[in-house]
Amino acid sequence: MGMLQEFKTFAMRGNVIDLAVGVVIGGAFGKIVTSLVDQIVMPPIGWVTGGIDFSDLKWVLREADNSNPAHKIPEVAVQYGAFINTIIQFLIIAFAIFVVVKLINRVTRHKEAVAAPAADVVLLTEIRDLLKEQQGKS
Repeated sequence: MGMLQEFKTFAMRGNVIDLAVGVVIGGAFGKIVTSLVDQIVMPPIGWVTGGIDFSDLKWVLREADNSNPAHKIPEVAVQYGAFINTIIQFLIIAFAIFVVVKLINRVTRHKEAVAAPAADVVLLTEIRDLLKEQQGKS
């Protein structure tokens, strides 16, 4: 089998396509969460904390020097405010994924419980049928 044919077989598997769809949806979901954090969650938090915009918080290690236009020196800073925003985004995404997985597990368990009787129920049913069979022979 040629390499192209093997690749086609690999790429057309259901789980690879599902993974690709999940990555695309995850990327879009990440943008939604970023917007939620930056434009909805953080402004009220900034308002409560006295107008602080977390994305602007930083620890400046070296100030920018623009005195010489031919040789500009950029600012060097640790932007911990952006890091705080990213942590909040991560927590929201993690919680959303937790809720989705929990719901999927609940639906899956419910379907399994309805679809297949428990092993002890099957065993007891077989014993009952054997006892009825024995009584019918006597």
